[in-house]
Amino acid sequence: MAVTTVAAAAFSPSATAEPASAAKSLTDVIPAPASVSPDARQAFRLNWTTVISTERGSAEAAAIGRQLAGVLRPSTGYPLPVVPAWYPNHGISLLLGGADPRVGQEGYELRVSRDSVVIRAKTAAGLFAGTQTLRQLLPAKIESKNRQRANWTVPGGRIVDFPRFAHRGAMLDVSRHFFSVNEVKRYIDDIAQYKVNRLHLHLADDQGWRIEIPGWPRLTSYGGSTEVGGGPGGYYTKKQYLDLVAYAKSKYITVIPEIDMPGHTNAALASYAELNCNGIAPPLYTGTDVGFSSLCIDKEITYKFIDDVIGELASLTPGEYIHIGGDEAHATKPADYLKFMQRVLPIVAKHGKKVTGWHEFVKSVPPASAVPQYWGTDDVDEDVAAAAQRGNKILMSPAHKSYLDMKYDENTPLGQDWAGLIEVDTAYNWDPGSFVKDVPEASVRGVEAPLWSETLEDIKDIEFMAFPRLPAIAELGWSPASTHDWESFRGRLAGQGDRWKVQGVTFYPSPKIAWHS
Repeated sequence: MAVTTVAAAAFSPSATAEPASAAKSLTDVIPAPASVSPDARQAFRLNWTTVISTERGSAEAAAIGRQLAGVLRPSTGYPLPVVPAWYPNHGISLLLGGADPRVGQEGYELRVSRDSVVIRAKTAAGLFAGTQTLRQLLPAKIESKNRQRANWTVPGGRIVDFPRFAHRGAMLDVSRHFFSVNEVKRYIDDIAQYKVNRLHLHLADDQGWRIEIPGWPRLTSYGGSTEVGGGPGGYYTKKQYLDLVAYAKSKYITVIPEIDMPGHTNAALASYAELNCNGIAPPLYTGTDVGFSSLCIDKEITYKFIDDVIGELASLTPGEYIHIGGDEAHATKPADYLKFMQRVLPIVAKHGKKVTGWHEFVKSVPPASAVPQYWGTDDVDEDVAAAAQRGNKILMSPAHKSYLDMKYDENTPLGQDWAGLIEVDTAYNWDPGSFVKDVPEASVRGVEAPLWSETLEDIKDIEFMAFPRLPAIAELGWSPASTHDWESFRGRLAGQGDRWKVQGVTFYPSPKIAWHS
């Protein structure tokens, strides 16, 4: 039974309260910028004559300009033409080159004066990040799909901004419950605003197989035919998956596909009897228990199957990583688990990809290029610390801090509580760079916020659990440790509620935050 009506009742996107007029300062954004120099005398105001000019000869800069115009035009009613930057513009300029050298490959420099807004970056990814900051500096009404009356003013000054960590991710479980292409695109739009640059898609589990694999048609026709609770399930065709990858790329987000193995595999085992050691296919599974399934470690057909699956995903996925799961393999003997991983790791490399997986797979001593994703609830893990010592970069996703499927409190209508209750302050108040003993910040690749879908049935459920906690995790990944301050964050987060209401984003109105309405 869906509980979105309960969740939506906690707030309403159509609430009558008037959104705040505008950001008061360049500091009123999430994630917190690395360096801000406000100048109240230099505010810029959008008007009917404003032009968006983009780096000459750069198709990517032009596309970012068109995306920005697509946000600003409906609410303002202004034409906002997007043109090549042939000469200095007294409007909005998106330029490659000339930025502060500190911005690196994903950062940007934003200058706001009375005459112009100029965003400079070394790369298109940096320009895109700068436009997301610009959106937040305008009144919340800028997100409306209908023309609004407002003072479209951007606070004056200068921002120099760049990420703390390379990997700033969100994981979406489309296996326990299946989500449509449009729902996933909506989530991509949601997370891109907060400079998230990785979308980890959990594509297969006990409850459903969600990606088309040539030569193995029953994976989707049968294994994808259900979900938790017995719903109809679903899957992505190759064309649909490629569409999602391209859409994410347009928002400077890289898709990381996951096929969990050797456990969490009942959907595959039910689809093909030969993948089972006894040659008998189990029934489809629609419950939520874990740890009962395993591929047959000693059968060669298992590795032919994995080779075909990894090969197909590698051909469809331009990103450098494929996630092989590896968690909660309770039905696989420890020796068999190591044997399995020693066969699978070379398969991934054979197809030109690097491996990432849940942290248990570090017991197989993967190459230094492999990325273990730490989901434990302790601040000590000897295997993970040893992997860091060997050169592996660790992705931090401690379940009791970053799992967006955990309930906010005991009365939350959605979610689980096995890792604990996670209010927004709990999601924010930890440091990925020092969380696990003997894993120094130099060994941390970044942070990721997983969202498991046992209790989630549609995009409203997804958004209710992700917001306001996703922006908290995003700030931990982007902003310098020196900016980390709960009181500052909760003040800035309060203003985001107005924006989410205009966008129609369902969110949990945490009592920890003094929302504007």
